[in-house]
Amino acid sequence: MKKIFFTAVIALACIPQLKAQQDTIIKTGYLPEVIVTGVQSATDKQKFPMAVGILNQKDLLQNSSTNIIDALSSIPGVSLINIGPAIAKPVVRGLGYNRVVVINDGIRQEGQQWGDEFGIEIDEYTVQRIEVLKGPASLRYGSDALAGVINLLPQSFAPEGRMTGRFLTNYQTNNGLLAGNFLLGGNQKGFVWNINYTYKTAHAYKNKYDGYVWNSNYGENNLKAMFGVQKKWGFSTITLSRFNLKTGIIEGARDEVTGAFTKKVRNYDGTTDSAVTVTKDELLRYNNYDIIHQQVCHNKLVWDNSFALGNGRLGLKLAYQQSHRQEANDVVLGDVYNFDFLQQTINYDIGYALAETNNWKVSFGANGMDQSFKNRGTAFLFPEYHSLDIGLYSLAQKTIHQLTLSGGLRFDSRQFKGDDLFTGPHGERLSGPSADATQQFKAYTSNFSGVSGSIGVTYDFSSLVYGKINIARGYRAPNVAESGSNGIHDGTPFYEIGDANLKAENSLQADVSIGLNSDNFTTEVTLYSNRINNYIFPLKLSSALGGDSLRESAPTFKFVAGDAVLKGGEIIVNYHPQLLKWLRWENAFSFISAIQKNQNDSSKYLPYTPPGKLQTKCWFSFSNNEHGIRNIYLSIGVDHFFEQNKVFYKFNNETITPGYTLLNIGAGANIYAKKKQVVGIYLMAANLTDVAYLSNMSRLKYADINNATGRTGVYNMGRNISIKLSFPIGADK
Repeated sequence: MKKIFFTAVIALACIPQLKAQQDTIIKTGYLPEVIVTGVQSATDKQKFPMAVGILNQKDLLQNSSTNIIDALSSIPGVSLINIGPAIAKPVVRGLGYNRVVVINDGIRQEGQQWGDEFGIEIDEYTVQRIEVLKGPASLRYGSDALAGVINLLPQSFAPEGRMTGRFLTNYQTNNGLLAGNFLLGGNQKGFVWNINYTYKTAHAYKNKYDGYVWNSNYGENNLKAMFGVQKKWGFSTITLSRFNLKTGIIEGARDEVTGAFTKKVRNYDGTTDSAVTVTKDELLRYNNYDIIHQQVCHNKLVWDNSFALGNGRLGLKLAYQQSHRQEANDVVLGDVYNFDFLQQTINYDIGYALAETNNWKVSFGANGMDQSFKNRGTAFLFPEYHSLDIGLYSLAQKTIHQLTLSGGLRFDSRQFKGDDLFTGPHGERLSGPSADATQQFKAYTSNFSGVSGSIGVTYDFSSLVYGKINIARGYRAPNVAESGSNGIHDGTPFYEIGDANLKAENSLQADVSIGLNSDNFTTEVTLYSNRINNYIFPLKLSSALGGDSLRESAPTFKFVAGDAVLKGGEIIVNYHPQLLKWLRWENAFSFISAIQKNQNDSSKYLPYTPPGKLQTKCWFSFSNNEHGIRNIYLSIGVDHFFEQNKVFYKFNNETITPGYTLLNIGAGANIYAKKKQVVGIYLMAANLTDVAYLSNMSRLKYADINNATGRTGVYNMGRNISIKLSFPIGADK
């Protein structure tokens, strides 16, 4: 019995590898998938009551995305807020920012996610599989998971006694992206290790209306290493990573007559600036960064452990993260980072899963984080702070024949302390109050606590049809921007004022799903309703004399709270006929309505709500070619985004977004020699017809007007052809 238990522990430790193998089975036999997000041990996806979207490594290879969040937008119900190809934030069922928790390397990713212009600091080539849990998921992951959880699972351990890896290259035609990734890992007598290095560089991207977009270039230089032991008692690993991004900041300024992009340069007097037209050579140059740019460095250390202990399994994770974000946005100052944010986080997570008994799965634990934030620049928007999160949770699952019950409870506590800041006549930091000082931030302390819970039921009506119902309560404490802001937010640019008296958000969501899983069809229809009390949002202030309230010549917004209701659904219909195994037809439709209660028509719709989206894709695959070319595939897909006319009209800061349709075509194959794979080839043409469009979720939609054409904003990327070559190292026959 003990031997069986140890075997189960080791199997759970290798979940990512087992899942990768299972994905192959799924694509051929259409068996239920296994998930690990939101639970303490592997669980059948069909028996998990919440909606889950999955992307495996093959999906990522066949995608032409410019970053990991861009790839996620292919999952129904998931979209992104973007500022060009380098910066993107996930949005799940209409909620983003601190309402989505991202898990990477088993811990919660912390990187100042409250800002529009702050992306997710994760190298896409280090990810083997992605699971997106849609809906309140605060039970396992703590405050902030009101919208859901995105779990990025790392590369799995190499097989015992082997060394495996790959060398991957990627070229994309639109912005000339050049990317290379080297991955190598080994497993010798239980000692496991891998190393992953990525280099990326790209010049400006282009579209049909704007041409090449000035200052949209970027570059990455990322390194990640893991080493540890895997034995009968479990495993213990240490992961070190460094993510480094340098990117321009798109402003969209143009010449009044020609419409060409312009940039600011410092005049000879050293105190003023002028606008000059950007040359084509500058637009196509690599590693050429304007004064207006930002640099992001995210360092992380994770110690991950799983031990067989008593009649169960103990998991322990400890991590340290350092997020350093620097932004230069004043050419008069020169190449000086006036915004310089340093955030440091210590994560802890300890959990115990009892051995499954009589179809019961029970686990409990504690997790949280200790976080500090320092402002080392010369411009101040957020106060320096220190916060401490403590959370306790318990999860349980019971299967009775065709019925599976799941649920749990969690208690969270957050202590938050913002610091004083005094500035002098020229905006410089002072050590304390003085006669000519201005108090930029006033010290405040906030204490939050909340209870989260969920209960869900899945039932197999037959061998083909199943149903799910889940009710979950989520919780989120205000972030530093909402509670403590006091300054101009250059990414908007608005003057933002926080409120230290804001209450925590609480949500109550109900999901209902019905699904069919047969040899020829896989179908699931999910409807949801999510009510959020104390929903926090920025409200534009009016002057006592009428018109906008201005501070430092910028419109002023203050964070306030109201009640919001988000309703919507996802419909998935996939056809995979057994008589035509070379054909697969996938279809998905997602829609959402997001309103603020007790508001008039001009302000009742929540801003930046994703439009309805219809996706359809046909796959043609041929796997049994014995002439050196195998796994040939061709894909043809259409993504249609409906018009978004339910917008926040009140302050004229959101406009209707017309609908648009994008055509995507992909193809690829694996080349073999002497029964070994030599290279995998992946081709993808995104937006093949070169449609010029503005995404409702793009912040560039509100860039300056182009007076030469009358168009407002900077358009999204045009036609982009991606070519990936993957050379396996130590691949199986």
